[in-house]
Amino acid sequence: MRIFVKEIRTNDTMANVLTEITRLSEKDCFYIVERHKTEFTYPLHQHKEFELNFIEHGKGVRRIVGDSVEEIGDYELVLIGGEDLEHVWEQGRCKSKDIREITIQFSSDIFGADLLSKNQFASIRRMLKRAEHGLVFSLSSIMRVYSTLDTIANEQERFVQFLKFLYILYELSISEEAKVLASSSFAHTERSTESRRVQKVKQYINDNYAKPLKLADLADLVGMSSVAFSRFFRQRTGRTLSDYIIDIRLGYAARMLVDSTKNISEICYECGFNNLSNFNRTFKEKRKYTPRDFRAMFKKNKVIV
Repeated sequence: MRIFVKEIRTNDTMANVLTEITRLSEKDCFYIVERHKTEFTYPLHQHKEFELNFIEHGKGVRRIVGDSVEEIGDYELVLIGGEDLEHVWEQGRCKSKDIREITIQFSSDIFGADLLSKNQFASIRRMLKRAEHGLVFSLSSIMRVYSTLDTIANEQERFVQFLKFLYILYELSISEEAKVLASSSFAHTERSTESRRVQKVKQYINDNYAKPLKLADLADLVGMSSVAFSRFFRQRTGRTLSDYIIDIRLGYAARMLVDSTKNISEICYECGFNNLSNFNRTFKEKRKYTPRDFRAMFKKNKVIV
């Protein structure tokens, strides 16, 4: 049984957020549970613990992590960190009568700051940081740890179980195919391992996303020409500046859709878009749902069960 409590958000909130009280005790490194079910019934929720969630035979299930909404395949493995990152798996179009789910929850300080700072833990440290946005792993990554995942819940030796868990984390941390789910503006996080110039521009964009943002002004901010900065930003981040700005604005818009009662037109203009039809089209293209449908979906999932 999982326990949820209401967290009432202020500032023009439109719904309650459910915070899960996990069964992880202070004396344990992690908590593992394996379930076989015919449907998903848990509400949209959040918790301070990290969660590694594996689903088998779940094709058609809809996964929501922050402002990311996707339909999963037969196999699913997601790592979630961040106290304010709402997430849920709901039935969607899944017809399976035997959905298998293995959930591993663990504290953010499981290794301690000193151990996690060591070179041998570098890849795990980076992965846990990225997990603040939610990470979904590729099928090939899942297959590399499948045999260990398959037996970990039934392992009787607690220390051996911990070693298996550590092995899973390490194997996933060296995977180059993990995809970040929630946008940084929705999850209220931003990576701090980038160059100072990139950090400075990203901070400026986050502080001024509602205003017009011009390439020349952003380039001037770090003392570069427009052409040089545009190339520099793409080389350092793997994406264009315009794509990044759109993603930031959509993240803030998604957060407003979830947390406020403002109408869609208000949200559009408050997030830096100057055309409602363009906002609706861009939102659906990037988030797979219209702003109206996105809000309705979150509102439905935040009902107390």
